[in-house]
Amino acid sequence: ILWQPVGVVGAITPWNFPLAMITRKVAPALASGCTVVVKPSELTPLTALAAAELSIQAGIPPGAVNVVMGDASDIGDALLASPQVRKITFTGSTAVGKKLMAGAAATVKKVSFELGGNAPCIIFDDADLDVALKGTVRTE
Repeated sequence: ILWQPVGVVGAITPWNFPLAMITRKVAPALASGCTVVVKPSELTPLTALAAAELSIQAGIPPGAVNVVMGDASDIGDALLASPQVRKITFTGSTAVGKKLMAGAAATVKKVSFELGGNAPCIIFDDADLDVALKGTVRTE
């Protein structure tokens, strides 16, 4: 088994829990020896900039964590087209995940996605099934 960094990671993060979503994507990439390009939600760009600044203050070398802001589709296309970007990680809608998956296939990028509509639940034997069913159906 050969363990080595995959290369530059493109991390596309959602608006909800912006710092948590950024750290969940950036920390494993850095721990693996990869640099990261973060494309935050257009609703939370300052959180991403603050996280990048904090990473430098924490001793992460400048340039290891990078933030790009702008049109989501244009940036996504640029990350997909770049031969330097070897992995895409994304949290968001299934529709966008499908587009990213198709684009990543063209350059055989590694991907990891957390897509909408995937919400597992556990229903115990002693649960009120009518209540559990109503709660489960409302969950996305």
